[in-house]
Amino acid sequence: MKIYVASSWRNGRQNEVVNFLREAGHEVYDFKNPSETDKGFDWADIDPNWEDWTTIQYVDALQHPIAEKGFNNDFNAMKWADACVLVLPCGRSAHTEAGWMAGQGKPVIVLLDDHSGPELMYKIYDKLAGSINDVQFKLTQIEENPYACFGREPHRMDFDTAEDYQLRIEKYDEFEAMRKIYK
Repeated sequence: MKIYVASSWRNGRQNEVVNFLREAGHEVYDFKNPSETDKGFDWADIDPNWEDWTTIQYVDALQHPIAEKGFNNDFNAMKWADACVLVLPCGRSAHTEAGWMAGQGKPVIVLLDDHSGPELMYKIYDKLAGSINDVQFKLTQIEENPYACFGREPHRMDFDTAEDYQLRIEKYDEFEAMRKIYK
């Protein structure tokens, strides 16, 4: 499975998750190392004083070629990926990425940590995981039944065609029936 790991530059678990998922046989996009020759996007590459920018300077910097390249790397990887793993704690970018992927109908698994606290809107996402092994288990569930929504009923807006939507509804109903049997 192709996986986009959304997290923070400051999150020490990000590298561990990327390596674990690769060792489990997944193709994984690493925003810190998008390619062998690219160390990933950093605002400091545009301006070492980026933390002192005004709003206008920030908006202008979004048009900088370095920002454009960083955005395109990440956004193209989001489109490429089959699923997203959101590794907490993380900030605005990672949550934006995970939200976009959920909006595209791609499964999102949130790897929780003990310090982030509860978040009601995580109900949007398909799965919550308490450990890296739990993430792999949930990815296996998704691979085995890619048509199941795991916690949310399919919505017509998730699909390009009525036929795709109908197929998802049928698979969802099958999954729900199986889940009731094994409860």
